Amino acid sequence: MSNFDELKREALLAIQGAESVVRLRDVEVKYLGRSGRLTEVLRGLKDVPENERKEKGKEANALREVLEREIAKCQSQLQDADHERKLAAEKIDITRPGKKHHKGSLHPLTVIRRDIEQIFGTMGFTVAEGPEVETEFYNFDALNIPADHPARDMWDTFWIKGKKLKTEGKKLLLRTHTSPVQVRYMQTHTPPFRIIAPGRVFRYEATDASHEIQFYQLEGLMVGRDISLAHFKQVMQTFLGTLFGKDMNVRLRPSYFPFVEPGAEVDMSCVQCGGRGCSVCKQTGWVEIAGAGMVHPHVFASAGLNPKDWQGFAFGFGIDRVAMMKYKIPDIRMFYQNDVRFLKQF
Repeated sequence: MSNFDELKREALLAIQGAESVVRLRDVEVKYLGRSGRLTEVLRGLKDVPENERKEKGKEANALREVLEREIAKCQSQLQDADHERKLAAEKIDITRPGKKHHKGSLHPLTVIRRDIEQIFGTMGFTVAEGPEVETEFYNFDALNIPADHPARDMWDTFWIKGKKLKTEGKKLLLRTHTSPVQVRYMQTHTPPFRIIAPGRVFRYEATDASHEIQFYQLEGLMVGRDISLAHFKQVMQTFLGTLFGKDMNVRLRPSYFPFVEPGAEVDMSCVQCGGRGCSVCKQTGWVEIAGAGMVHPHVFASAGLNPKDWQGFAFGFGIDRVAMMKYKIPDIRMFYQNDVRFLKQF
């Protein structure tokens, strides 16, 4: 207790020798903590003769103030040095070229589908959806294609093995078109209405530049009291003109589809030559784009609607085919090969 100078010198050396804030904290605890050396001195003052206690107490408190001041000063210096080291380690060279971060992009089929939905949305059409695993009833029977009908050969079907659906007694399959959605929608909604039903469909057929075993199709349906093919033609002209960004001519050619009567093939003026004739349109100036017609009375009856009260048109086209024409893509299989060099262009 008598040698405060030696204790001060020892403590100051320990403070100056601390290399980090953690080590400095250890020094502080050693000398000023609850069991520190200077604290023990202050506790021992009760055993000092009364005539010396006051003087020794002053010296001890003065030493405590010196050590606290030196510890605070050293701590500030260590923190500043630590901050400088961190800044040096994290320094950014603003003259160095930055790293290019490659961002993802939407798939071209997603882009074209969103564009199509937006265009039809401006004409009052809403989007409807249905299951990809369908029943024989919705995929064929309700669309005027019974089991013994030769039109079933038009669709190469993936049938699902297993038990028939108990509620309907029909076999399951991967839908071959999105037309079943129109029947499901008419069963649960009261006309008039306008819908489009985009979605994936499946065909059991050989693949080539224009055919795939899976692709995306869009079904359209408009039902009301006095709907005609004239309404349909105007809808298609508006849609195609907006999608391709220029005026498009549309023509209808008689054709057969079991779920419409009369049926028609829909041609549009060639986007490559503007109708003048080129290799894409085989010098005709026209490109086939869709199939359409007036909804067959049997389809209305299958959906629970009276064909004497309602009439409407239905149409369908391949979203993949539209994307191929819009983006000038020569092979439909490119959409499904996941080649980043191709996909990053969109």
